[in-house]
Order: sequence, then C-alpha cells, then structure tokens
Amino acid sequence: MTVSWIGLGKLGLPMAGRLVAGGFAVVAYDRSPERLALAKQRSVKIGTDFAQEAAGSRFVVSSLPDDGALQAVFGDGGMLGSMAKGSTLIETSTVSPAASAALASLCEQQGIAYLRCPLSGGPTLAEAGTLTALASGPRVAFDEALPLLACFSKAQRYLGHADEARYAKLALNLMVATTAGMMAESLSLARAGNIGWNDMLDLLDESAVASPVVRYKVSPLKQRDFSSTFSGKQMLKDLELVVGAAEASNVVTPIARLVRSSFSALVEEGLGDEDFIAIVKSIERRSGLAEPARV
Repeated sequence: MTVSWIGLGKLGLPMAGRLVAGGFAVVAYDRSPERLALAKQRSVKIGTDFAQEAAGSRFVVSSLPDDGALQAVFGDGGMLGSMAKGSTLIETSTVSPAASAALASLCEQQGIAYLRCPLSGGPTLAEAGTLTALASGPRVAFDEALPLLACFSKAQRYLGHADEARYAKLALNLMVATTAGMMAESLSLARAGNIGWNDMLDLLDESAVASPVVRYKVSPLKQRDFSSTFSGKQMLKDLELVVGAAEASNVVTPIARLVRSSFSALVEEGLGDEDFIAIVKSIERRSGLAEPARV
C-alpha cells in the first residue's frame, strides 16, 4: 500500500521511516532538500507530483508545524483537492481545535475521511516507534488506519468522532510545560538553599514527584545539555493554543497563563531555539543564579 506523506520534521521523518520498515511504500513531500535527502536514506520515495501521486494513495499523512502550515497545505486550492474521494487524511500535527474543525469541513466537502491523530512523545520515541497516537474522527477510518499507526506508535487511543484528540494533545502538552516550569523553580530554590545540582536532580528522579517527563530530563540537565528535542518556541506555540482553546471553551486556566508567561520570557531572552527544558536556565538567570558547576 502506498502512503503519501507531507512533512519530514523531527517527528515526521522517523515516522515515515517506520512506515517503510513496516512494509508500506511511502512517497514523501517536504520543502527542505536536506530533509528529503535524509528520507531517501530511509528508503522513502521522494514525491515529485502530489496531484498525480496522491490520487493513488489510500492514506495521506501530514506532520506540520502549526495552524498556518495546515491552512497553507490543505486550505482552498491546496493539496486536499488532489486527494481521491474515499481516501483518508491522517493529520498528526499539534494545531488548534478551530483550525482542525475548519479542515474537517473541507474534507467533508471533498468526500475525504479526516482522522485527527496528534502524537504524544518526542523524536526518540518516534525513532523507536513508541509514540502514543491520540485519534478522533470517523471510527471506520481509525480502524482501517490501525496497521499504519502501529508502525510508529505503541498505543492508539480512539477518543471520539470530532476534535477530541486535539484537546487531548493540548491537555497533555500543558502538563509537560507545567512540569518543566515546576522543575525550573524547584531547582533554583534548592540551589538557593545550597543543595548540590546533581543532588537535587537525583532527588527529583528518586522521590514521589518523579514522572516520565521528570526522569527524561534529569540526565540532560546533569550535563547542562539543552539541545532541542522540542524547542521553547514550540512549547510557547502550544501554550498559546492551550489558552486559546480554553478561552473558546470558557475554561479557567490561570496556571496555563502563568506558564505561558514564563515561556514567553524564555523566548524574549533568546533561548527559544533551545530545548523547552531551558526554562531552567531562564529561571536561574532571572533569579540571579550563576550556572552550577558540573560534577
């Protein structure tokens, strides 16, 4: 089965590679020649004519950075018009429920099944094929897509017929962002109390407050490694989506707004391209703490 793939970013590239390893033929499209070259190394075929090639694809999968990219790719006059009626769009991006709902309307007009399928997990889990797929849309489309989703996810959760998966992803990312903010303030407070850097990180790892997110970040924090797996700018974008979705739903989110302000400060400080856990560095700076000595 041939799958058309749009977007070869940090998640899209390894996911497309996992599909090839799972026995699917994948034809990929991306604006970056570098990403296309990397995809080719994974036996992903490079697409040349989406209008022609997508017509023969039962599934089209997209992995895009934001609402604007979603609109540009699938809005009026976009790639959606080249897809065959009866095919399925599996849209894995983290976007607003409003943008997703607009795309749902366009898909319905074109006779295309629309499966919202944002993913929980980062590039390391994408490489291992152990992401979590959060899905909503037509149940039949979800059932038919399961063999494909299983290539890059360890769990596939069907959540409803509309944009439930979009809300689920934003809710999860709010928890991740809040955890990072709490870690930053806890570590700075501990340092102010003369607790060793590695000692406090070990306590976070070993105590009742430990979680997969906390444990995932302990090792790079010990090395003061802020190489981006998911950048501060990306986290701020998601927090803007969280607050916007909450406002539209009349949900009170004072904590989300506080965390958003912290990540906004991080970006203003020039740390936005570093990993989101660089919120630790941002809080340290604003607290007047020097970088801790490495042990």
